[in-house]
Amino acid sequence: MTKRYALGIFEDEDVLLHAIENIRAAGVKIYDVFSPYPVHGIDDALGIERSRLPIAAFFYGVCGLAFALWMQIYMLGFDWPMIIGGKPHISLPAFIPVSFELTVLFTAHGMMITFFLISKLWPRWKVPVMDVRATDDKFVMAIELKEGTDMGQLGQLLRANGASEVNEKEMTKE
Repeated sequence: MTKRYALGIFEDEDVLLHAIENIRAAGVKIYDVFSPYPVHGIDDALGIERSRLPIAAFFYGVCGLAFALWMQIYMLGFDWPMIIGGKPHISLPAFIPVSFELTVLFTAHGMMITFFLISKLWPRWKVPVMDVRATDDKFVMAIELKEGTDMGQLGQLLRANGASEVNEKEMTKE
């Protein structure tokens, strides 16, 4: 499946932020913006909603905590109880370090897996790159070209909003 994109190359992040607002106001749907470093406020400008990943992180943490407590209570209370210094078999204060570590472990691994699944960033032989300069010093705005989109008019809109260069690129989804 091949898709065509119009790429607007920008030199400055402030110009890019104003261009995003103006181009969205003109009714053009922006596919994505690529930058060499995180730009403060770009999520709001693009209209990206707040992520629900913290809810998943909380769920993974609760699962890790539950597993840690269950494991320790079962091992030290039922499977192989040992009387050490007259202390009770199930002593919750002694379980805090292991519970904390497993909570962090489950959360980290669960978040990593969830992030890769949601963003579709699994390993592949050829990584699609819109413009190589986006990893160095340029800001790239990608707009998907649908049938009947006038590239000349879109190029004028991008240039009027500060794009130093406008290119067209075809990407093949593997």
